[in-house]
Parts: sequence; structure tokens; C-alpha cells
Amino acid sequence: MEQQSAVSIDVITLRYGADDPTVGVGIAPRKWAPFENALALPGVLLRRGERLAEAARRAVHTKLGVPEHAITAVGQIATFDEPNRDPRGPTLSIAMWAVVTDHGADTAEWIPFDEMPPLAFDHSEILTATRDRLAELLWKDLTFTRALTGNQFTATRAVALTTALTGVKPDPGNLNRTLAALPGLERTGERVRVKATGRPAAMWAFTA
Repeated sequence: MEQQSAVSIDVITLRYGADDPTVGVGIAPRKWAPFENALALPGVLLRRGERLAEAARRAVHTKLGVPEHAITAVGQIATFDEPNRDPRGPTLSIAMWAVVTDHGADTAEWIPFDEMPPLAFDHSEILTATRDRLAELLWKDLTFTRALTGNQFTATRAVALTTALTGVKPDPGNLNRTLAALPGLERTGERVRVKATGRPAAMWAFTA
């Protein structure tokens, strides 16, 4: 009888807290074989009758130690179907994204995209492929964007967030036009000093 593929939910978990200089991606050592002790994205096998978002939240909570209340939003990105990606047998991977807010201690390592070490399974390839897709969601998908920015953010943080996901620092003028065109987002007129020197940063806020 032909072996059926299992379905794995692998989650790119993003944290961009108030004190984080850039976006961190959550990874943690695996507790069991295969790849025992190797760093990996949080992942779980999909249970019978379980929704994808439920499985993604379960993975982030159980594998990274993030409190359930701190997982603010999740979504689906892509599917990876390379038949030999898991040495235990054929496993289909559905890659999900999750955003977490500031919270207490967890068991994760929060690593920027550009500093990520090699990961177990094909997780390095998943991360590389999905980074571009996450960058496409930023400033277009309001659920994803607001989960990362919060209801208010400075232009400086918008630049840092865009740089973290795209790998390239955006042109300030182009970014300002992108922000101004986003539904429900307005420039408040307030300025906040985020550096010891230089001009205070403009503040943006979602009003709806």
C-alpha cells in the first residue's frame, strides 16, 4: 500500500517588540529525532479535524514557549511538497506565519533573517522562500501589518521593519507614499525622538 503523506505545520514566528531593534524569527532546538538538538522552526503535525490556524498557534506555544495570549495573528504563506524533506517519510509542509507581542520568558531564540543559522529539515529553504512573501504582505495585508506595527509606530520603526523583511533599506519618500496610501493609517503630526541626535521621527497611527 502506498504510504500517505503526513501534513506538517511549520511556522515563521515574528517578534518586533517595542525594545527590539529589528524583527526576530523564533527558532528552538528540537527535543527528539530526527535532528535532535538541531535548531528548527516550530512545527507540529496537523491533527484530525484541526484548523491550520489552530495548529500554528499550538506549534508556537508548545515549541517556542510563547504564551497563547501573546500570539496576536496567524496566516498561511505557502506549501512545500518535496517528498524527501523529512527522513521519517513523505511529509507535506504548510508554512504559516505568526506574529507575537512582547511577553515574558520563552524558550525561543529570536534571530534576524540575515543572521539565521542552518536549520533542521528544509527549514532554511522555507525561511528563504517565505521571506519574500512576507515582504509582499507588509503594508498590504492589514492584519499582518498591524500585528507587527501595533496601532502606532514611528517612521523609524517602519523603515527598520521594511528593511528586516526585504533585506534592503527603503527609500524614505517611497515608503512615506506607501504609508499614506494605506487605508485607516494617518500621519499624526506628532514627532518622537528615537535617537540622541537628528530630527525626531514622524508618528503614524491606525485610526480604524
